[in-house]
Amino acid sequence: MKSKVLNGAVLAGVAVVLLVFAAPSYRQGEPSQAGRPAPEFSFTLDGRPAKLADLRGRVVVLNFWATWCPPCIEEMPSLNRLHDQLAPLGGMVLGLSVDKNAGDYERFLRDHAIRFPNHRDPSAAVAAAYGSAMYPETYIIGRDGKIARKIIGPQNWDAPEWLAYLRTLQ
Repeated sequence: MKSKVLNGAVLAGVAVVLLVFAAPSYRQGEPSQAGRPAPEFSFTLDGRPAKLADLRGRVVVLNFWATWCPPCIEEMPSLNRLHDQLAPLGGMVLGLSVDKNAGDYERFLRDHAIRFPNHRDPSAAVAAAYGSAMYPETYIIGRDGKIARKIIGPQNWDAPEWLAYLRTLQ
């Protein structure tokens, strides 16, 4: 009897996991996001107030992350390298941290030598506006200000496939 209950619980758990991974909000590059205008938000860029609309005409790789997120930490070096490659082409990486603690956030940027622009969103209001529920989560925003793709999970951002894709948007 115990094994039947345990087997049922395991099967229910597997079903839940499968449903989560099959949900549209989890699919890589989900079609429901593509073509939608990227939600507007304000941030600081080079010490000045800015908003996403100011970046129209540029491809923006918008990455939601946190210092307490191991996969986020894992992809930071490749985001640095991607930013270095996109900047001469007029594109950029923009990080949005959901960290509540400003000290942890600032220390992380310094200790990991993060070179791309970042902004802290402690209330996670911007992440919520985008529908982000997992970290890291990245939105590729085209020059027209519309979402081209949504990517969930860490990536090797300077892989040839990503660079080729991002160049098609330039």
